[in-house]
Amino acid sequence: MLILGILAIPLATTLLAAGVSWRPWIGWATAVSSTAVLGLGIWLCVTTLSGSQWALNHSLRADSLSAFMVVVIATVSLLATLFTPRTMRQEMESGITTARYARHYVILMQVFITCMLLAVLTANLGVLWVSIEATTIATTFLVSHRRTDGAFEASWKYVILCSIGIALAFLGTVLIYYAELHATGSVHSSSLDWTSVMAVAHHLDPNVTRLAFALLVVGYGTKVGLVPMHSWLPDAHSQAPAPVSALMSGVLLTVAFYGLLRFRAVAVAALGPTFPRTLLVVVGIASLVLATVMLIAQRDLKRMLAYSSIEHMGLLALGAAAGTPLAIAAVLLHILGHGITKAVLFLSAGEIYYLEGTTEMAKFSGLLARRPALAGIFGFALVSLVAFPPFSLFVSELTMARAEVDAGLWWAVAISLVCLSVIFAALTRHGRQMLMGTASTTDAAPSTLAPSMAIPLVTALVACAALGVLSWPLQSLLAHAAQVVMP
Repeated sequence: MLILGILAIPLATTLLAAGVSWRPWIGWATAVSSTAVLGLGIWLCVTTLSGSQWALNHSLRADSLSAFMVVVIATVSLLATLFTPRTMRQEMESGITTARYARHYVILMQVFITCMLLAVLTANLGVLWVSIEATTIATTFLVSHRRTDGAFEASWKYVILCSIGIALAFLGTVLIYYAELHATGSVHSSSLDWTSVMAVAHHLDPNVTRLAFALLVVGYGTKVGLVPMHSWLPDAHSQAPAPVSALMSGVLLTVAFYGLLRFRAVAVAALGPTFPRTLLVVVGIASLVLATVMLIAQRDLKRMLAYSSIEHMGLLALGAAAGTPLAIAAVLLHILGHGITKAVLFLSAGEIYYLEGTTEMAKFSGLLARRPALAGIFGFALVSLVAFPPFSLFVSELTMARAEVDAGLWWAVAISLVCLSVIFAALTRHGRQMLMGTASTTDAAPSTLAPSMAIPLVTALVACAALGVLSWPLQSLLAHAAQVVMP
């Protein structure tokens, strides 16, 4: 009932939005829905800490890893939905959208959130694939929400590349199913169930599993934003409304990465650690290098944040490559810290776009003098993004590096440190230009930030800092969740 409740709440909100015309209170209802899911997710975390699982036949199951991901999804969703009324009001005032499309926006957002929750709560690896494919359908229309030429182009690029990627992931899933059938010798109701596949993982055909995992890394890696199928990400993030970008960067990428973590455990059990590690290291370093190069010369704020997402997904791939319990726990902490930080940054970027009329960094400067509250929030979020202490990304990156060195990947750590140093310098330069540059005489008058926007964002940043200083709220949960994907 707890799992069904988590899924039913956003579905009920979807039906509510579909049944009435757009009103601002509908936007606030979505925030209430996310708050309720967050509360149930925390309860789920508490109940799974003992190692127990919630299960519904062979369709739904929640362990510590699933519970943790529910909390991540709900946290970022809460931040995004809190800004739904404001975003829709701004777009309707600017003539970007109408009440009809605002209603469609809310419906699609709730479908998007429901699909992500189903992806982490399903017990079946096939339903996991269906759920992630469903997120592609919902987010395609969200990316093109503003109905501009750039938005339509970005949505087409997104749907084509992600459909190719998800098709490859489907082939990988089918091959895992084929290998399971040969290992068990029969078809049963729990085929492709996560626990059933893990139970026979040591007996899966190595050649089939090797091909399957390669397809899965490229396929789900497309949704994660890993090289070589990453190119949809900057376009989609730069064109989508700010709350959609916050959800896509903050949790959609990591929900797909959650699927890779599950399949990595199967691959390691069947093949040993060498092949999965090599594959993840290659895509991880390639993603880091590409993000480094692109961030140096980036001129658009939202595209800069999008390329930063590719950087952080590369770091997650390297952490998963190490594969030790410490590394996986650090990966999960990084998922939470990155999700919160990116949500704050994209939502702040949305406000900057509304006030300045552009996201081209060369066209606005001196934000700290003209809009001190907004600039302060954005500046501290940028400090968190570059993993500066005391924020949690500093702790997670440091822990991942330590685990990778212990696993013999010191050379990968060396490459990543060089990339991170360059990225730190690039983001710092961009941030200084936006926040502390000289304001021109034509700039708008100073403005204040509404408390309804400032309070959630400041609270999120404080939470990120607290997670970097205090380990007790999550230490036990992260340890249990990491054990779930140990072969």
